[in-house]
Amino acid sequence: MRHLFLLFLLLGQTFAVFSQDDDNPVVWSQELNKISDSEYELTMRGKIAYEWHVYSQFTADGGSLPSEFTYKKSGEDYKLIGKTEESETQTEFSDIFEVEETFFKKEAVFRQKVKLLDPNVRQIDVNLFYQVCKEVCIPVDHDFSFPLDGGAVVKEEETVDERSLTMTSALKIDLKNKELLSNSVGDALDSKSGLWTIFGLGFLGGLIALLTPCVFPMIPLTVSFFTKHSEKKSKGIVNALLYGFFIVLIYFLLSLPFHLFDSVDSQILNTIATNIWLNIAFFLIFVFFAFSFFGYYELTLPSSWANKMDAASSKVGGFLGIFFMAVTLAIVSFSCTGPILGGLLGSTTLAQGDVATNLSAGMTGFGVALALPFALFALFPAWLNSLPKSGGWMTTVKVVLGFLELGLALKFLSNADLVGHWGLLKREVFLVIWIVLAILLALYLFGIFKFKHDGPKGKISLGRKATGLVSAAFAIYLILGLFQITNLKFLSGFPPPDFYSVQETESDCPLGINCFKDFEEGVAHAKRINKPILLDFTGWACVNCRKMEENVWSDPSIFPMLKNDYVLISLYVDDRKELPESGQFDFKFDSGRVKNIETVGQKWGTFQTLNFNTASQPFYVLLSPELEVLNSSIQQVDVETYQDWLRTGLRRYESLAIK
Repeated sequence: MRHLFLLFLLLGQTFAVFSQDDDNPVVWSQELNKISDSEYELTMRGKIAYEWHVYSQFTADGGSLPSEFTYKKSGEDYKLIGKTEESETQTEFSDIFEVEETFFKKEAVFRQKVKLLDPNVRQIDVNLFYQVCKEVCIPVDHDFSFPLDGGAVVKEEETVDERSLTMTSALKIDLKNKELLSNSVGDALDSKSGLWTIFGLGFLGGLIALLTPCVFPMIPLTVSFFTKHSEKKSKGIVNALLYGFFIVLIYFLLSLPFHLFDSVDSQILNTIATNIWLNIAFFLIFVFFAFSFFGYYELTLPSSWANKMDAASSKVGGFLGIFFMAVTLAIVSFSCTGPILGGLLGSTTLAQGDVATNLSAGMTGFGVALALPFALFALFPAWLNSLPKSGGWMTTVKVVLGFLELGLALKFLSNADLVGHWGLLKREVFLVIWIVLAILLALYLFGIFKFKHDGPKGKISLGRKATGLVSAAFAIYLILGLFQITNLKFLSGFPPPDFYSVQETESDCPLGINCFKDFEEGVAHAKRINKPILLDFTGWACVNCRKMEENVWSDPSIFPMLKNDYVLISLYVDDRKELPESGQFDFKFDSGRVKNIETVGQKWGTFQTLNFNTASQPFYVLLSPELEVLNSSIQQVDVETYQDWLRTGLRRYESLAIK
């Protein structure tokens, strides 16, 4: 009987493992234990599927995201007694993040004691955010509701009070002639050209990576291997071409996980451009990359990875062996290509459109540039003799890249500063730091100072002198822009806008135009002075918005119309400033989903999505004070198109006034 019992127990555990599939890797249950009339213990228990794991609340910083609890109305209806306790965990070193990570396997149990502050409380609601991981990690939000009287759970998040309903209806406006909006002009028409631009940026990054000491010496060695170790010359050429194809394929495949993240949450990558803490994280990462290029340390993937791939290529042979050789190249060259790929990721998050698709285009371009010389030199081996010899010039390339990484890092810190309204990195401060970086780069290239990984001081090459002169010229260009002797249209979108200045300005609106940052206030003003409205959906961290303002709005044919003929209403969808408590509310969509509107950006982002069915910026709409649409919506366009668009809106408004 004992053996039979153990057999049933084993079968039961096996059934539990296989009945819980990967679509639902954690099944949660809850218990409520009453300790006294005012004290309770909340227990949250998760059964974790086979091979999956959930991270602890106390896993190390710098690794995967920890589990986090939010106890709703804590401090008002009840208080927490101590911290949330958790069951036994496991600890393992992560080769990816290089930290000790703490996690649960099979089961996770959390317990929290609470003491009621209000005896009339009937329910305690708890939100748990966690990551469950196997080959991939899935972020999950799970809600628990503990009825204290044993009754049914009341889902408060699905109800909206009377004040919220009033504010919700205020986000829906009665647009007239709304059908005009469907003929949107601008970025949507240029999505293909935008992808080609990003492909070109990736291709340029790949060409730069070729000049680094991790990749350049590999070209003649690899091509010679294929041409000399093949029975026929034609077979060697085919193998080299296949090797190049696999390089392109590998870098394309590296972008696919971002499409997975995008499928979990369509906005998860786009938020990088505006989220304060993610921008700070990018800033720190790019600084870290820069100092690796300066030679203070080297970024490498675990050597065991390269050894395993190299061994696999030797054992397997054929097409698969060539594929593993390409993987080995990607791993070995990571110390040089990693920071460049990081810059590519950063530039795609600043671009308009689908970030995951942009990244795939950029990574493919990077792979094509990296693979191109292997294919060309296999076809024309005599060209190998024309390659320059490896030497100190490759170290110079890395240092130049290091300064470029610092300049890009500053852009992400600027994004965080703009969105958070900290006032730490005003336009002048930003430009001064870029000027210092440009001058330091010029001094390095002219041999005034060197880094520790540089060789003995020798004759400065012509190419190094030319690059130094370009850096010095760029510093002069920035200085002239700092003192407003010339404009910086070439850099539009990267430095903070003109009105974000250490000097006091008459207006905190683009180009000093009088603008409104509240829709209702702007409409009321338009009615008083009887002028049409330019509704401008923008963002503090929106690069394309700054390009439009500094290159198109500033044009002499457009600026007078914006200043004199229209009422400008600029709504910042990434503004993290909290609304006053009386202005916060729950917005209920037609689907029944409820969104908490707590910040200025959440309010205007929802307003844009609800009324105009789009979430991209810049986005411009022309309206009459009575909310009649005067022209099609428009996004990023050239001066001539924007000028015609504004004039058409004025003509239609005048015709409405005559009627």
